[in-house]
Amino acid sequence: MDTTAQTAFPDLRPAAHAVAQLIDGIGDERLGDQTPCPKYAVRELLGHLVGLSTAFRDAARKDLGPTTDTDPGSVLPVLRDDWRTVLPRRLDELAEAWDRPGAWDGATRAGGVAMPAAVAGRVAINELVVHGWDLARATGQEYQPSDASLQVSYELMRPAGDDPSRDGMFGPVVAVPDDAPLLDQVIGFSGRRPGWRPGD
Repeated sequence: MDTTAQTAFPDLRPAAHAVAQLIDGIGDERLGDQTPCPKYAVRELLGHLVGLSTAFRDAARKDLGPTTDTDPGSVLPVLRDDWRTVLPRRLDELAEAWDRPGAWDGATRAGGVAMPAAVAGRVAINELVVHGWDLARATGQEYQPSDASLQVSYELMRPAGDDPSRDGMFGPVVAVPDDAPLLDQVIGFSGRRPGWRPGD
């Protein structure tokens, strides 16, 4: 059996693992802290990560319904009391779902948006990369996604025609030097300042 097409797609495991590594560094006293996402404190950001991991897991499985059809911006995420066990499990399930044959084939939905599965898997990586950075910055932790994950984000979010003035996937693009680290470029494309710190 020819598996070339399947193995050519990016691996979600490194991006999921990078987020999961942050969990132990988040004390309960940090849940109310601000994040680079203006509407989210740490607790809402964690709730969003649980929700997006579930949605994109089900998108990979083509298990379409409430988890894939709900606009994540329609309600403020609510963090479950058992998030410390649920989030790592969801991240594992997300990566495993996109590693299965057929996950990248055909069409699917996430966040109420229909898209090719090959695009949805890349959007999932990008969500993990960007929101992982958000979470790390908000909680004062080191964060370095894999080069492969960053490249997926870079290609997905790079402004069309290299026009830095257009809005990015998450907001207006923030210009960074051309020779900036790839993570900083990705974060700038997402509408965030790479130098953001709590209190900014």
